[in-house]
Amino acid sequence: MFRANLTAVVTALCIGFSAHFNPAAAQDRRVPSSQAELRLSYAPIVQRVQPAVVNVYAAKVVQNRNPLLDDPIFRRFFGGGQQQEQVQRSLGSGVIVDASGLVVTNVHVIEGADQVKVSLSDKREFEAEIVLKDSRSDLAVLRLKDAKERFPALEFTNSDELMVGDVVMAIGNPFGVGQTVTHGIISALARTQVGITDYQFFIQTDAAINPGNSGGALVDMNGRLAGINTAIYSRSGGSQGIGFAIPANMVRVVVASAKSGGKAVKRPWLGAKLQAVTPEIAESLGLRSPSGALVASVVPNGPAAKAGLKSSDLITGIDGQAVDDPNAFDYRFATRPIGGTAQIDVQRGGRPLKLTIALETAPDTGRNELVVTARSPFQGAKVSTITPAVADELHLDADTEGVVITDLGDDSPAAQVGFQKGDIILAVNNQKIGKTGDLEKAAAVSQRLWRITLVRAGQQINVTLGG
Repeated sequence: MFRANLTAVVTALCIGFSAHFNPAAAQDRRVPSSQAELRLSYAPIVQRVQPAVVNVYAAKVVQNRNPLLDDPIFRRFFGGGQQQEQVQRSLGSGVIVDASGLVVTNVHVIEGADQVKVSLSDKREFEAEIVLKDSRSDLAVLRLKDAKERFPALEFTNSDELMVGDVVMAIGNPFGVGQTVTHGIISALARTQVGITDYQFFIQTDAAINPGNSGGALVDMNGRLAGINTAIYSRSGGSQGIGFAIPANMVRVVVASAKSGGKAVKRPWLGAKLQAVTPEIAESLGLRSPSGALVASVVPNGPAAKAGLKSSDLITGIDGQAVDDPNAFDYRFATRPIGGTAQIDVQRGGRPLKLTIALETAPDTGRNELVVTARSPFQGAKVSTITPAVADELHLDADTEGVVITDLGDDSPAAQVGFQKGDIILAVNNQKIGKTGDLEKAAAVSQRLWRITLVRAGQQINVTLGG
């Protein structure tokens, strides 16, 4: 399903947004001062930008299995039959961000694809390989195959400098009708309650965005990439004037990881768990408004602990940018480059403090990710030992132990018995599961009954399954 169809799920969009007015920046913006200016056209910008926006076609071969084939009586009289193959296709958009042929799109456009093709604005088509997928941001980077030329590419703008009211254009392939340009304004910034990706921090625009626009460009009036169009709020499936784009500064981080040859995006690790400030908490702390990110716990010897951050500290800003809630901090922190430091503004006991935190990745030794192949309830599940890096990715407490399911096929035995991505396996038949090797051994033992202890959404569950 195109992420642009959030339907009525997104109902909490009236969360307050604090746009920090910058008088100097505002002086660069002005309304048209004459009839002649009102007749000005966006065509020069479109002509410069349009060649860098592409169509992305993804195809996936799926097996259509007749459920009657599972009936031995049916098979006896009618034979085993053959599974029919069907090709599922999805359509989206993308943006060339490097002249060598690097293209950014959304992960949900190419998820599970066996083949990806990219069609340029001049109708030429290229096979594309997936260089990097970052599910946490819903961004993917593709590379055009057999490309022997330099392609038109978009430059990034600094999305932190965008302001509500700035004019923007959305370019993509809505409903597969062909490349289309729409325009509007930035309706809001720092939308953090949308529920699309791990990093809840979106540009909201009223430029018309529809299914097929996913992965397309949101550009400013300088023809630079302001964001990647990702979702819309819609009750009908079409545009209702509320669209969301991933800010260019997050896109820049993912592209840089792809250019460096990384298979995953490396981001700074805070080493602390944050929580939102409720009105009740704000009152107890003597705050004028429920704003900021409250430190719930700190990992011993992590970057936050070494910087001097403590439980009950209130984070209000990072590198001079205000932080309204934990989602805003996560985004700001995640877009900082590894290897440097960041200045964090903190309120402790009513006193302001500035702390310097090192920007380093979370320890990830011992993840030992594997797919369970033994005939068992876990067959087909991809699992990982919980390391600090895994805990950070899944928003788990740093001291969480066990093995977590990171992926599983829709038709796998693990999915059919009811396991879900994110389930933490603690014990199998009274045997503690501390690492993936423990689960692999437990799954290899033939059992008539499987007694499993797991944690799902913070709740411990004990289940018994027949062998």
